[in-house]
Amino acid sequence: MYPDIPQPISQQPQLLVLEGSIDSVEIFPTIWKALEDLTKEDELARGSALDQISEMNAARVSPVVSYFLVTRIIEPNLDLRARVIEILSSVLTIDEKGLPAPEEVRNSLRIYLATIRTRQIYALLQVSAHFPRLESCVTILLGASSFGGNHLIDILEERKNPIEIRKQAAVMIGQVGYLYTLPAMEKIAKRLEAQLSGQKSMSFVTQSGSNESELLPLVEQAINSLKSH
Repeated sequence: MYPDIPQPISQQPQLLVLEGSIDSVEIFPTIWKALEDLTKEDELARGSALDQISEMNAARVSPVVSYFLVTRIIEPNLDLRARVIEILSSVLTIDEKGLPAPEEVRNSLRIYLATIRTRQIYALLQVSAHFPRLESCVTILLGASSFGGNHLIDILEERKNPIEIRKQAAVMIGQVGYLYTLPAMEKIAKRLEAQLSGQKSMSFVTQSGSNESELLPLVEQAINSLKSH
Protein backbone atom coordinates (compact mmCIF):
# COMPACT_ATOMS: atom_id res chain seq x y z
CA MET A 1 0.00 0.00 0.00
CA TYR A 2 1.49 3.34 -1.03
CA PRO A 3 1.25 6.19 1.50
CA ASP A 4 -1.11 9.07 0.87
CA ILE A 5 0.64 11.89 -0.94
CA PRO A 6 0.04 15.34 0.53
CA GLN A 7 -0.39 18.38 -1.74
CA PRO A 8 1.01 20.56 -3.13
CA ILE A 9 3.68 18.75 -5.09
CA SER A 10 6.26 21.44 -4.35
CA GLN A 11 6.31 20.12 -0.78
CA GLN A 12 7.67 16.74 -1.92
CA PRO A 13 11.44 17.30 -2.40
CA GLN A 14 12.17 13.59 -2.04
CA LEU A 15 10.13 12.82 -5.13
CA LEU A 16 10.75 15.80 -7.41
CA VAL A 17 13.67 18.17 -7.73
CA LEU A 18 12.13 20.98 -9.76
CA GLU A 19 14.60 23.41 -11.28
CA GLY A 20 12.47 25.06 -13.91
CA SER A 21 12.49 21.96 -16.13
CA ILE A 22 8.83 21.05 -15.52
CA ASP A 23 5.97 23.47 -15.93
CA SER A 24 3.10 21.75 -14.16
CA VAL A 25 2.86 20.28 -10.69
CA GLU A 26 0.18 17.97 -12.06
CA ILE A 27 3.03 15.70 -13.14
CA PHE A 28 3.20 14.07 -9.71
CA PRO A 29 0.15 11.73 -9.87
CA THR A 30 1.17 10.64 -13.38
CA ILE A 31 4.68 9.78 -12.25
CA TRP A 32 3.37 7.79 -9.31
CA LYS A 33 1.00 5.84 -11.57
CA ALA A 34 3.83 5.16 -14.03
CA LEU A 35 5.99 3.72 -11.23
CA GLU A 36 3.12 1.45 -10.21
CA ASP A 37 2.68 0.27 -13.80
CA LEU A 38 6.38 -0.63 -14.04
CA THR A 39 5.75 -3.35 -11.45
CA LYS A 40 2.98 -5.02 -13.49
CA GLU A 41 3.34 -8.29 -15.38
CA ASP A 42 1.75 -6.78 -18.48
CA GLU A 43 4.56 -5.73 -20.86
CA LEU A 44 2.29 -3.21 -22.58
CA ALA A 45 1.64 -1.51 -19.24
CA ARG A 46 5.36 -1.37 -18.48
CA GLY A 47 6.05 0.00 -21.94
CA SER A 48 3.41 2.68 -21.53
CA ALA A 49 4.88 3.61 -18.15
CA LEU A 50 8.31 4.07 -19.74
CA ASP A 51 6.72 6.24 -22.42
CA GLN A 52 5.28 8.52 -19.76
CA ILE A 53 8.49 8.69 -17.77
CA SER A 54 10.44 9.51 -20.91
CA GLU A 55 7.97 12.11 -22.17
CA MET A 56 7.92 13.90 -18.81
CA ASN A 57 11.69 13.59 -18.41
CA ALA A 58 10.82 12.33 -14.93
CA ALA A 59 14.03 10.39 -14.34
CA ARG A 60 16.04 13.63 -14.60
CA VAL A 61 13.97 15.52 -12.01
CA SER A 62 13.17 12.79 -9.49
CA PRO A 63 15.70 10.85 -7.41
CA VAL A 64 12.91 8.41 -6.59
CA VAL A 65 12.14 7.75 -10.25
CA SER A 66 15.79 7.37 -11.24
CA TYR A 67 16.46 5.05 -8.31
CA PHE A 68 13.38 2.95 -9.03
CA LEU A 69 14.06 2.85 -12.75
CA VAL A 70 17.62 1.60 -12.31
CA THR A 71 16.25 -1.50 -10.58
CA ARG A 72 14.66 -2.29 -13.95
CA ILE A 73 17.97 -2.88 -15.74
CA ILE A 74 17.15 -6.56 -15.32
CA GLU A 75 13.79 -6.05 -17.07
CA PRO A 76 12.96 -9.39 -18.79
CA ASN A 77 11.85 -7.78 -22.06
CA LEU A 78 15.03 -6.77 -23.88
CA ASP A 79 13.35 -3.96 -25.83
CA LEU A 80 11.98 -2.42 -22.65
CA ARG A 81 15.31 -2.90 -20.90
CA ALA A 82 17.00 -1.01 -23.72
CA ARG A 83 14.62 1.89 -23.19
CA VAL A 84 15.32 1.86 -19.45
CA ILE A 85 19.05 2.06 -20.09
CA GLU A 86 18.66 4.87 -22.60
CA ILE A 87 16.60 6.90 -20.13
CA LEU A 88 19.01 6.27 -17.26
CA SER A 89 22.08 7.22 -19.25
CA SER A 90 20.46 10.55 -20.06
CA VAL A 91 20.34 11.30 -16.32
CA LEU A 92 24.13 11.20 -16.17
CA THR A 93 24.67 13.38 -19.23
CA ILE A 94 23.92 17.01 -19.98
CA ASP A 95 20.67 17.85 -21.75
CA GLU A 96 20.14 19.71 -25.02
CA LYS A 97 20.57 22.99 -23.14
CA GLY A 98 23.94 21.89 -21.82
CA LEU A 99 22.64 21.40 -18.28
CA PRO A 100 23.14 18.38 -16.00
CA ALA A 101 20.36 16.73 -14.03
CA PRO A 102 20.09 17.94 -10.41
CA GLU A 103 22.90 16.59 -8.24
CA GLU A 104 20.45 14.86 -5.89
CA VAL A 105 19.01 12.90 -8.82
CA ARG A 106 22.42 11.92 -10.19
CA ASN A 107 23.60 10.82 -6.77
CA SER A 108 20.51 8.66 -6.27
CA LEU A 109 21.29 6.83 -9.50
CA ARG A 110 25.00 6.48 -8.79
CA ILE A 111 24.34 4.99 -5.35
CA TYR A 112 22.54 2.05 -6.93
CA LEU A 113 24.94 1.66 -9.84
CA ALA A 114 27.82 1.42 -7.38
CA THR A 115 26.25 -1.76 -5.99
CA ILE A 116 25.46 -3.63 -9.22
CA ARG A 117 26.90 -7.11 -9.60
CA THR A 118 27.31 -9.73 -12.32
CA ARG A 119 23.58 -10.22 -12.96
CA GLN A 120 22.92 -6.55 -13.63
CA ILE A 121 26.11 -6.08 -15.64
CA TYR A 122 25.29 -9.13 -17.76
CA ALA A 123 21.89 -7.57 -18.44
CA LEU A 124 23.59 -4.36 -19.57
CA LEU A 125 25.89 -6.30 -21.91
CA GLN A 126 22.91 -8.04 -23.49
CA VAL A 127 21.55 -4.63 -24.42
CA SER A 128 24.80 -3.33 -25.90
CA ALA A 129 25.20 -6.60 -27.84
CA HIS A 130 21.69 -6.43 -29.34
CA PHE A 131 21.49 -2.65 -29.72
CA PRO A 132 24.91 -1.33 -30.83
CA ARG A 133 23.62 2.25 -30.82
CA LEU A 134 23.21 1.97 -27.03
CA GLU A 135 26.80 0.90 -26.39
CA SER A 136 27.68 4.41 -25.24
CA CYS A 137 24.69 4.39 -22.86
CA VAL A 138 25.89 1.15 -21.27
CA THR A 139 29.39 2.62 -20.97
CA ILE A 140 27.99 5.61 -19.08
CA LEU A 141 26.17 3.43 -16.57
CA LEU A 142 29.12 1.09 -16.05
CA GLY A 143 31.29 4.14 -15.46
CA ALA A 144 29.44 4.63 -12.17
CA SER A 145 30.31 1.09 -11.03
CA SER A 146 33.78 1.17 -9.49
CA PHE A 147 33.99 -2.60 -9.13
CA GLY A 148 32.26 -3.39 -12.41
CA GLY A 149 35.56 -4.44 -13.95
CA ASN A 150 35.78 -7.48 -11.69
CA HIS A 151 32.40 -8.70 -12.86
CA LEU A 152 33.24 -7.99 -16.48
CA ILE A 153 36.37 -10.13 -16.14
CA ASP A 154 34.26 -12.96 -14.73
CA ILE A 155 31.84 -12.69 -17.65
CA LEU A 156 34.67 -12.51 -20.17
CA GLU A 157 36.39 -15.62 -18.78
CA GLU A 158 33.25 -17.76 -18.50
CA ARG A 159 33.30 -19.94 -21.64
CA LYS A 160 29.65 -20.89 -21.19
CA ASN A 161 28.60 -17.31 -21.86
CA PRO A 162 27.60 -16.40 -25.44
CA ILE A 163 30.54 -15.09 -27.44
CA GLU A 164 28.78 -11.79 -28.16
CA ILE A 165 28.36 -11.13 -24.44
CA ARG A 166 32.01 -11.93 -23.80
CA LYS A 167 33.01 -9.58 -26.61
CA GLN A 168 30.99 -6.81 -25.02
CA ALA A 169 32.67 -7.46 -21.68
CA ALA A 170 36.08 -6.89 -23.29
CA VAL A 171 34.87 -3.78 -25.08
CA MET A 172 33.41 -2.25 -21.92
CA ILE A 173 36.55 -2.89 -19.88
CA GLY A 174 38.49 -0.80 -22.36
CA GLN A 175 35.88 1.90 -22.85
CA VAL A 176 35.16 2.46 -19.16
CA GLY A 177 38.85 2.22 -18.30
CA TYR A 178 39.01 -0.22 -15.40
CA LEU A 179 42.78 0.07 -14.92
CA TYR A 180 42.92 -2.55 -12.17
CA THR A 181 41.81 -5.22 -14.64
CA LEU A 182 45.00 -4.88 -16.71
CA PRO A 183 46.84 -7.88 -15.17
CA ALA A 184 43.79 -10.11 -15.66
CA MET A 185 43.31 -8.89 -19.22
CA GLU A 186 46.96 -9.57 -20.11
CA LYS A 187 46.59 -13.07 -18.69
CA ILE A 188 43.49 -13.66 -20.80
CA ALA A 189 45.31 -12.37 -23.89
CA LYS A 190 48.17 -14.80 -23.36
CA ARG A 191 45.76 -17.71 -22.98
CA LEU A 192 43.93 -16.76 -26.15
CA GLU A 193 47.21 -16.32 -28.05
CA ALA A 194 48.40 -19.75 -26.94
CA GLN A 195 45.06 -21.27 -27.88
CA LEU A 196 45.10 -19.66 -31.32
CA SER A 197 48.68 -20.79 -31.92
CA GLY A 198 47.69 -24.35 -31.02
CA GLN A 199 44.73 -24.25 -33.37
CA LYS A 200 46.91 -23.19 -36.31
CA SER A 201 48.96 -26.34 -35.89
CA MET A 202 45.84 -28.51 -36.13
CA SER A 203 44.10 -29.69 -39.28
CA PHE A 204 40.71 -28.61 -37.92
CA VAL A 205 39.31 -26.05 -35.50
CA THR A 206 36.23 -26.59 -33.36
CA GLN A 207 33.47 -24.04 -33.57
CA SER A 208 33.99 -23.21 -29.89
CA GLY A 209 37.68 -22.58 -30.43
CA SER A 210 36.99 -20.48 -33.49
CA ASN A 211 34.57 -18.32 -31.55
CA GLU A 212 37.05 -17.77 -28.75
CA SER A 213 39.65 -16.57 -31.23
CA GLU A 214 37.31 -13.67 -32.01
CA LEU A 215 37.92 -12.35 -28.52
CA LEU A 216 41.65 -11.76 -28.90
CA PRO A 217 41.53 -8.57 -31.01
CA LEU A 218 39.00 -7.03 -28.63
CA VAL A 219 41.01 -8.03 -25.56
CA GLU A 220 44.17 -6.58 -27.10
CA GLN A 221 42.32 -3.39 -27.99
CA ALA A 222 41.07 -3.07 -24.41
CA ILE A 223 44.59 -3.62 -23.06
CA ASN A 224 45.98 -0.89 -25.29
CA SER A 225 43.20 1.42 -24.18
CA LEU A 226 43.93 0.73 -20.50
CA LYS A 227 47.64 1.35 -20.99
CA SER A 228 46.94 4.68 -22.65
CA HIS A 229 45.09 6.01 -19.59
